[in-house]
Amino acid sequence: MPAVTADRPHKHARLASILDAHGVDRMLLTGPENLAWYFDGARVQVPIGGAAVCSAIIHRDGTAIVTALENEAERLQAEEIAGAEFQRIPWFGSLADAPQGMLVDSDIADELRQARAALLPAERTRYALLGQDAAVAVTAVLRASTADMTEHELAAELGRAVLSMGATPAVILVAGSARGGVQHPLPTGASLGDHALVVVTAVRHGLHASFSRWVRFRGHESDQERRLRLVEADIFAATRPGRDFADVLTDIASAYQAHGFGSAQEPAWRAHHQGGPTGYLGRDPKISPTSAGRVVSGGAFAWNPWVPHAKLEDTVIIDDAGPTVLTADPAWPTVDVRGIPRPVALDLT
Repeated sequence: MPAVTADRPHKHARLASILDAHGVDRMLLTGPENLAWYFDGARVQVPIGGAAVCSAIIHRDGTAIVTALENEAERLQAEEIAGAEFQRIPWFGSLADAPQGMLVDSDIADELRQARAALLPAERTRYALLGQDAAVAVTAVLRASTADMTEHELAAELGRAVLSMGATPAVILVAGSARGGVQHPLPTGASLGDHALVVVTAVRHGLHASFSRWVRFRGHESDQERRLRLVEADIFAATRPGRDFADVLTDIASAYQAHGFGSAQEPAWRAHHQGGPTGYLGRDPKISPTSAGRVVSGGAFAWNPWVPHAKLEDTVIIDDAGPTVLTADPAWPTVDVRGIPRPVALDLT
């Protein structure tokens, strides 16, 4: 049975402050990220990345009324959403109808993103468990991998491992040695070869844990792998509470060039998106030069510095003292980079 966590009153207080700022008493939540956040990680989608199968009106007094499609209502009420009244509409009905004068989440996306940003205690506990479970599961899969496996075969094992830990595999990417220059390597029938990159996003309780890992069957670490770890260290140093996202991205761009990647004419950071805040979306938002917003203490981030044949990525929580890595398996090989253990390739040579 679903339960209301101790975080819910604090989340409601954040929504109430938005209602007060707009001078209204009710708000309609339709986005899966907002519904999952408010209702303690409820699974409100059926297809991965699909639309929500319910919406919710949140009143200033704390009343929550969930409108659910009639073929989803029983499951949602029994398994996913606690602390709300339910009403049903036909499966072909609209979940986005809002009376005049009611706030709709799509119209206040930035304010709601800010409301979600600072993680509360129950969220932090769930996130830490998810990150560790996912990292341990991926370690086990990669330890059993072989050079003659195909990318599809390795992706299948990763998906099985994520599902077995009670999570949903929202992203599974695999690049064998022939495809290390592909930014988003959707798996193919190619063999892994000398080494392989895997990228996983596992979702549980609505929270997204994203990370990348390398496994090596032949060869040695390259200089660019070592230099990219320094780029990442600069990124962590730039991600400080109170800083504007756009300023952080400016520092990221400088870090690539400072460590020998790209040039002013051909900036390396432009070759792939760099990531950004995460939580109830894979990136919330994906940072660009025009991104508004600031780093919030207690916020989750998943940066992913990339150059051809080298990538780093983990989900971290940024506090005033710096980053805490969530997606870490103590058994995975690491090196110390400015006081933070960072993953290196798992060597199976």
